[in-house]
Amino acid sequence: MDSKYYISIVLMSFLMTYPIRSIPALFISKLELSPYWQRFLDLVPYTALTALVFPGVFYCIDNNQYAAYIGTAVALVAAIAKMSLSVVVLLAVAAAYIAIVAV
Repeated sequence: MDSKYYISIVLMSFLMTYPIRSIPALFISKLELSPYWQRFLDLVPYTALTALVFPGVFYCIDNNQYAAYIGTAVALVAAIAKMSLSVVVLLAVAAAYIAIVAV
């Protein structure tokens, strides 16, 4: 399959899911929430990312499990340092990539 097929799948997925996710976000951002619910909603991206990514650490293939362990360790340290979610992900991916290239 060529890359145009995959790009069209990604674009169609974006067009179908973005409005569904952004419309509620517009309404929720204007609500005044209690600190408990604000904290709960702040933690949802970290929880979702953990649930989606962390199992991959245990099911790595092609002898790259050490790269996954290094990426996970970097992500944990960055998260404990209270860096933003995007920085945590970028640092973990960069660390895993460097570990793969170094081996």
